[in-house]
Amino acid sequence: MIDPALTWEQACQALASDDYDAAYHILEAARREARPPARARLSLYSASLSSLYGDSGAPEMQRNLEQARKLDPTLTSDPLYLALNAELRARTLGPDANGAAVAPPIEARHALDALARFHAACALSLLGQPEEALETAPPAPELPVHLRWRLRSWQADAEEQLGHSEDAAALYGEAAHLALGVNKAVMLQEQAALLLQQDQAQAAGIALQQARALYRTPLPEEDVLHLASWHYLQAQYQMNEGELEAALQSIQEADRLEKTQNEASYGVALVWGQILTSQGQPEAALPLFEQALARAEPEDRPYALHELGVALLDLDRPVDAREKLEAVLAVPEYPFLAEVLADVAECDYRLGRLQEAQQEAEQALSQGATVPASLVLGSVALDYYHLDDALEHYERVVREAAPGSRDWITGHQMAADVMAQQGFPDAAAAYAHAQQALEHTEASDDWHGTLQDHLAKAGAMMGAERGRTLN
Repeated sequence: MIDPALTWEQACQALASDDYDAAYHILEAARREARPPARARLSLYSASLSSLYGDSGAPEMQRNLEQARKLDPTLTSDPLYLALNAELRARTLGPDANGAAVAPPIEARHALDALARFHAACALSLLGQPEEALETAPPAPELPVHLRWRLRSWQADAEEQLGHSEDAAALYGEAAHLALGVNKAVMLQEQAALLLQQDQAQAAGIALQQARALYRTPLPEEDVLHLASWHYLQAQYQMNEGELEAALQSIQEADRLEKTQNEASYGVALVWGQILTSQGQPEAALPLFEQALARAEPEDRPYALHELGVALLDLDRPVDAREKLEAVLAVPEYPFLAEVLADVAECDYRLGRLQEAQQEAEQALSQGATVPASLVLGSVALDYYHLDDALEHYERVVREAAPGSRDWITGHQMAADVMAQQGFPDAAAAYAHAQQALEHTEASDDWHGTLQDHLAKAGAMMGAERGRTLN
């Protein structure tokens, strides 16, 4: 006589080593020989197995649950059935208008069976109820081995929904420790993505290096998009490190791999455009940002619109840029509204609306967009010939911008130029600004000769001052 619990244990042993085919055959062989009540229970376990395939496993989940219900109608009140059915509905229907009707019932969420609580937690996370998902999740040691890393992944997803990115990154790290093969790689990549958001580039680079070593050669078809995601993240890491040529190669490889699967993602187009912008090629970046906008889900559209607006601004198209940026300002939950406001101020400055530009930049500065707002305020102050104010704004840029960045260089250039217009009241400071800017300015740049001139004059004045002191 077939024992469903023992059969499930055998299937779990196969799943612990990622042998899905063996687990499937174990369950199917037992179902063929089992009597209806036992076959019904085995159908629930088969539904659990089908859920591991994500949304693509939903049709098989549905068939297994229907079979279980037909074989044993009493199972419809079983916590595992209730939990699996809730997960299936969450995958196929999503939340209803009230956002709660498809949530797993209390019997599933408080079940003694850890497997039922696991699937109930999955359903809650899919429904956008992260706090409830975390409360429902069972302790990892109570679950079969193949579900322990998945539990950590679901918990990480819930923490991410709550905005707890550091907790989520740590949970993805735990998931990676528990997972095998490409699943370990995917968890490391999820962790790396969060670490990049947290400006922990070195830790992200280590995670990506570990993940890359886990991909097999030749690459199985089902792993191609995972490797594309790796190249996408690697491109972001390399861009962050200033390795723009390497980043460009990585994002192009991500795009190539996606196209082999007839995929074209928003993220790859966006990052490709960002790399080209960083290389000073806004015209080449523009169509990529437009592709990103066309592919974006509603929650991603503000990011693509912002990048598109900045690229148009770089191309000196302030009217077009302002239109895109105003659309972003209409999304109150966008996390970079202060920066968008500073960009709008730059548009208005270029359109000659100095008063509007100053007001918008001051508001952006008060909201934390220190560098871009200060650049606009410096430009406005220069136009009004308020040199002391302009110098204050540009020196703030130098203090706050990342050393070596375009804004940092601009801050040094403008500070040196303002001091020259003032007659070098502090020759040593003017010399330092000019020297820093000159080190990062190409000889072909118009600024190069200007900075050399400022450097020479400031140096001469410093020499004269030393001479007067000696006398």
